Parts: sequence; C-alpha cells; structure tokens
Amino acid sequence: MSQQQKSGSNAGKTKRVIIVGAGLVGSLWAVYLSKAGYQVKVYERRPYMRKAIISAGKSINLAVSYRGWKALDEMGIGDDIREIAIPMYGRNLHHPDGSQNYQPYGNYGQAIYSVSRGEINKKLMDIASSNQDVRILFDEECVAVRPEDGYCQFKNTITGALTEDRADLVFAADGAFSACRYHGLQKKDRFDYSQKYLPDGYKEILLPRTEAVDQKMAKNTLHIWPRGRFMLIALPNLDGSYTCTLFMPFEDEKYGFNQLTDKAKIIEFFEEVFPDFYQLMPSVADDWDKHPLSSLAIIRCFPWTDGKLALLGDAAHATVPFFGQGMNCGFEDCTILWQLMQSHGQDWSTIFEQYQLLRKPNGDAVQDLSLQNYIVMRDKVMDPHFQLVQKLERRINYLYPESYFPLYSMVSFSQIEYRTALKKGNEQEERIRDMIKTYKINPETSESEIDAIIHQKFQQN
Repeated sequence: MSQQQKSGSNAGKTKRVIIVGAGLVGSLWAVYLSKAGYQVKVYERRPYMRKAIISAGKSINLAVSYRGWKALDEMGIGDDIREIAIPMYGRNLHHPDGSQNYQPYGNYGQAIYSVSRGEINKKLMDIASSNQDVRILFDEECVAVRPEDGYCQFKNTITGALTEDRADLVFAADGAFSACRYHGLQKKDRFDYSQKYLPDGYKEILLPRTEAVDQKMAKNTLHIWPRGRFMLIALPNLDGSYTCTLFMPFEDEKYGFNQLTDKAKIIEFFEEVFPDFYQLMPSVADDWDKHPLSSLAIIRCFPWTDGKLALLGDAAHATVPFFGQGMNCGFEDCTILWQLMQSHGQDWSTIFEQYQLLRKPNGDAVQDLSLQNYIVMRDKVMDPHFQLVQKLERRINYLYPESYFPLYSMVSFSQIEYRTALKKGNEQEERIRDMIKTYKINPETSESEIDAIIHQKFQQN
C-alpha cells in the first residue's frame, strides 16, 4: 500500500476538520485534507471495519471510471485501488433465448472497472488512517450540528455516550440520508430539499463461480439481462464470482417483489423471465433472503454549504446507480474542492461558494443521466433502432475522434461537465436519428456506405 506523502505546502496554521462519514467519499476527502496539512477527525456510524462486513448500506458492485481514477491518482493512490479492480470493456446483453451480443464501451479499449464497495471502502479507510493526521472513530452517530461555529455532537451506538467536538470545517459525507445534513441544514429556513423514490427496488444476488459460469460469462464485461420492467446486471469479482443485482417493481400483479414471497414463485419468475440465468444458478431461491430488498431514491437539495459546513457526495446529490456515476461524481467533488483550494488557499468562504455553484448543476445532471440510462439499460439496448444509433455513434467517434464524443464516453471517459454531456449527448442523438431517417440507413447498410454519409455530413459542417 502506498503511503501518503506530506504536502510540501502546509495549510499554514493547521486547521482542524471533522468529516461525518467514513464511506468512500469521506475517506478519500480525509486523504486530500491530510495531504494539505489539516488535522482530520472522521466520525463513522458503522462498526470498526475489521470487525464487520462493510457495505455502506448497499452492496451493489461499483464501477470506477475516468473521473474516479483522476481523483484517486491525484493523491497517488490509484494503483492501490487497481489491485482490487477488474476492467470491463463493454456490456454483454443476454437475450431470453440464451444468446448474447457484445457492445463495446469505446473504440480504444476504454474500460470501466468493477470493484467491491466493501473492499474499496476498506482500502480507502486504511490509506486515510495510515496518515498520522487522520483519526477515524467508529460507532459514532451524528446527533447535532451547528454550521455557524463547527460544533458537532455524536452518540456512541454501543454505549450511548455523547461526545461534543468542534472544528474549523465540517464536511457531511454520510450518504443519501445524511444525519449531518438533517441536523445542520434541513431544519433551516429556505433550505430546498426533495426526495423521490423510484417504483422499483433492487436485491443483490451472488452468482458463485462454477464451470458453467466460466464458460458462459465473459469476465471483462458488464452483463445485462434487459427485460423491460425487469433488469438483472452482473459485475465480475476477483474470485470469479459475479455480484448480480435484480431491479424490478416493488409491487406488481404478477411479478413484483411483493409477489416473490416463496421459493416456488421465485423459481417460476426466474424460469420465465431469466431462464438462462436460472440455469447458471438453480439455487437462486435458496439464496433469496441472504440480502435485503432496498429502495432507489433521488435526493436533491440546496444550498450545499452554510457557515463552516459543506455537503459531499450522496449527502449533496444522491442518485440511482444506472450510469455508474454515484461514486465517481462524489470523488469528483473532492477533485473540484482540491482545485479550489489551490486557487483560494484557506479562503473557505470563497471555496464553499464556488464549490456549490460549480457542482450543483452537475449534481442535478448526473441524476438526470442516471434516470435516462435506466430506460436505456432496461429496455432500449434491445431495440434494433437504438442499436443502430449506437453503431453510428461509435463509427462517427472512430472517424472523427477529436470532434465527436458519444454521451457514454463524455460521462465515463472524460471530465466534461455532466450538464454539458447531458445537453450535448441528447442533441447528438437527435441528429443521428435525423441522419438515419434522411439517408434511410438500416442494419444492412454497409460500413462503406455509412462512412461516406458520415464524411459528407461532417464536411458540410
């Protein structure tokens, strides 16, 4: 494990910082602040990481993409995470008849990386706590915050003992249902807050490694079983198993989570909707209750800062996991704050104001992108017309790599602002659909014909 170097430029007069939450973003931000010479105390509601399985409330595998790697590499710890990550170069679509087709993510071997939420969290905690200026306290629940003077109060979840603390800066990185945000901001006048639940929930299923799994499941891909109102995804693990996640309605007359209450019904559901997966895992009904049923919510709020307090990650912009950007967006929060620190030193009033003005529109955009991509993953990926649009996008990107970037590439393989990517991506898709209509392009159109049309369009522009 790489050790954190002390920054050559100390923060001047050392400042004390409280971070509420030792999850992914909180642990990484502790690394950033310690490098800048700050003394950091992290309060975490969960138990000590070596005595408990860390899931941070969710166990969906995560996908690290460009924004995440940039934030990690900025601190020199990217290689530590790469040790536990698996590259995925595209998605494999599983059809009801058992056939598969592969869709690459990029033209140049670009990949997103599957990583266990628990393992990356442990890694980041280890890296943060290896620095003498970082102290992580477990079993501590935030019960009071005063943004104006940096006061915080915590309750030990085991003993009930109350601890008071005060710092020059307080960062809420305690997730979508942030206690720090609730106590410090949500009770204040003119604080905008909304939470919207999807009608769908999710459940994890661990697909163990078997000879059949090795034969049927390509390791370096994200696997998707799109079935309209139902979707199953699978991300690879280092031991050859797959962390699968089933998304479906909470309530439905025939197949919703509310109907899957016994083994017979669960087996019936998988035999009808995901027959090829059931062949790989006939024990799925036996394992059904090993993982909880969880909800999906979009949380929006503003402002993100007040006095000495700022929100980070899901506490500021909780999203749903369908573009794989929740963690990456939270890590990018750290990158942006770090850049602002380089520009404004210890002028935290200016840093906080610039931070929320820069990040709020992009937090909203990543939520919109995630909802939009759910429809894509669940349904559109099987649509021949949509596949044709994707084919043309990849070809245009191949022929004009400096001037055309597909939406997925803008989000996953660049630092183009989420809001810009969303706007530009939707505009590009409309132009491609017009091109298909105008030139009567279909799946049988040859590559040379497509190339000629693309060159003609780009020369006109």
